[in-house]
Amino acid sequence: MVNAGAMSGSGNLMDFLDEPFPDVGTYEDFHTIDWLREKSRDTDRHRKITSKSKESIWEFIKSLLDAWSGWVVMLLIGLLAGTLAGVIDLAVDWMTDLKEGVCLSAFWYSHEQCCWTSNETTFEDRDKCPLWQKWSELLVNQSEGASAYILNYLMYILWALLFAFLAVSLVRVFAPYACGSGIPEVLSAAAAAGVSVAFGAPIGGVLFSLEEVSYYFPLKTLWRSFFAALVAAFTLRSINPFGNSRLVLFYVEYHTPWYMAELFPFILLGVFGGLWGTLFIRCNIAWCRRRKTTRLGKYPVLEVIVVTAITAIIAYPNPYTRRSTSELISELFNDCGALESSQLCDYINDPNMTRPVDDIPDRPAGIGVYTAMWQLALALIFKIVITIFTFGMKIPSGLFIPSMAVGAMAGRMVGIGVEQLAYHHHDWIVFRNWCRPGADCVTPGLYAMVGAAACLGGVTRMTVSLVVIMFELTGGLEYIVPLMAAAVTSKWVADAFGKEGIYEAHIHLNGYPFLDVKDEFTHRTLATDVMRPRRGEPPLSVLTQDSMTVEDVETLIKETDYNGFPVVVSRDSERLIGFAQRRELILAIKNARQRQEGIVSNSIMYFTEEPPELPANSPHPLKLRRVLNLSPFTVTDHTPMETVVDIFRKLGLRQCLVTRSGRLLGIITKKDVLRHMAQMANQDPESIMFN
Repeated sequence: MVNAGAMSGSGNLMDFLDEPFPDVGTYEDFHTIDWLREKSRDTDRHRKITSKSKESIWEFIKSLLDAWSGWVVMLLIGLLAGTLAGVIDLAVDWMTDLKEGVCLSAFWYSHEQCCWTSNETTFEDRDKCPLWQKWSELLVNQSEGASAYILNYLMYILWALLFAFLAVSLVRVFAPYACGSGIPEVLSAAAAAGVSVAFGAPIGGVLFSLEEVSYYFPLKTLWRSFFAALVAAFTLRSINPFGNSRLVLFYVEYHTPWYMAELFPFILLGVFGGLWGTLFIRCNIAWCRRRKTTRLGKYPVLEVIVVTAITAIIAYPNPYTRRSTSELISELFNDCGALESSQLCDYINDPNMTRPVDDIPDRPAGIGVYTAMWQLALALIFKIVITIFTFGMKIPSGLFIPSMAVGAMAGRMVGIGVEQLAYHHHDWIVFRNWCRPGADCVTPGLYAMVGAAACLGGVTRMTVSLVVIMFELTGGLEYIVPLMAAAVTSKWVADAFGKEGIYEAHIHLNGYPFLDVKDEFTHRTLATDVMRPRRGEPPLSVLTQDSMTVEDVETLIKETDYNGFPVVVSRDSERLIGFAQRRELILAIKNARQRQEGIVSNSIMYFTEEPPELPANSPHPLKLRRVLNLSPFTVTDHTPMETVVDIFRKLGLRQCLVTRSGRLLGIITKKDVLRHMAQMANQDPESIMFN
């Protein structure tokens, strides 16, 4: 027997893995990230870079670049998110108007942009200009009549089908992960930047990421998420897509305070939001489950086309469903000023009124308001039903705006109702103390905003971040109490029917191993009750530190689908040495066969510092100590599962090993924890499927 380290020329070859090789430390798509391991690796890497920084100026520069690399990535995320949001805002405005007509001077102009450039546009007819023509005017030179209406109707449907087909085709061919909202796929800084530009709410975006998106959120991530959200908001503000120096289309400012008596309708809107959230989650999950378990899921393009056709056919006759949802929300949020031309502002004015523009008193509703009320009621029913079927289709689509639209329509109708009650019955005791005749008492737009917050909260179970987002939309602290009351009420009502928000429900439906921090575990079980292998199961698949060949390991990898393997001294002692990831073993063996001469199937693999003693004619051994995690997280077999669950949540573990006096007994993965929690909640643990 001779020491393999003494083999001629073998020292450098067998230690080649002391240097990094491609793809080590990466994860397959949808694999759980082991945050504790990644943090340890990052700390080791940073320590090495810092120690080398004193060797030369170049190493010092490299250390500075490494220190700023995370911030540079956040800067790029913010810049890209803001730029894309600006482009999307402009494109959506143009594509929405393209369904109704085209600008003759420049086809890439939206209706509003086209009329801006026209010298013949008057203020009274600011929505009409010779340069903008509807499709009936362009194709058959008719603007009125049944034939013009039918032609515009058909063009609206055709454009909607074309856009939907383009969206679903791009998802299927180029970006399958782009479908849905992206929220269930747990990316903190990106979510913060996205919400920041969607609502002009950088602080709300960070809080949303903290409250809803992340279960592992260290302080460093908080600061970087805030930076990304700030850069994204600044970039969008620089682009100024709406031409009003605002980040969102539906930014509003109210000038009338709210009164204590209005808390009652605000709370009623919260109840409505909670009930809507419960109805939506149950119906949408049932439909999405049917999509996954039937032939319907095999034809995503056909589903999108059919739903789009139905949506366009029903939406066109109603002006509140024909326009884009963002424009609808903007109109519902707006306070009725002297210059508003919306049907919602068709009040009967007092000709003797001499009030400032921002202090218009409550007035009796005109025919336009009553027409708008029944149109809004029909639009509300349509939005409630169609959103159930559209969320979850294979197109990039979120839930924030549709949910807000449902709540805004309900809130605006309630606000108009309260406003008219206050006007016609100002002598009632509920109005007598704060609503005098001729005063501006009720702001229907505020009710729309409260309703939007209530419905969004009922669907997502957001509270703190939701209130902050709405606060940043209005720009005033005065309306925080109504928003808080509606958000908390909607959450309480929705939680009474089920604790899951829509994102948690879709996470479970899609089989993501997500350990929700909101779920409490109070059962008195131990780690030994959950670990595998259990009684009657095959023994745990392990690697030994210096007695297995390359072929043995490749066979083990081929015959199992585990994400990693514990490494022990020997099968007899079962003394734990560390843990090796499956992906890194595969990559290490592949790279060794390509780069190191003499590595064959019967080469011994070892995880120790020094190679084992081998016969002189043995093939070169393969050193894999670099891929070994020498400090895997371990618990004893008598550790309470309550503690184990907290460890998985707070440290972001992928798995932990169970030992007794240093001897390996078993392993607990995050999926084992989730199945055990389901079992303790009287659910079938085998029904918990993971994708």
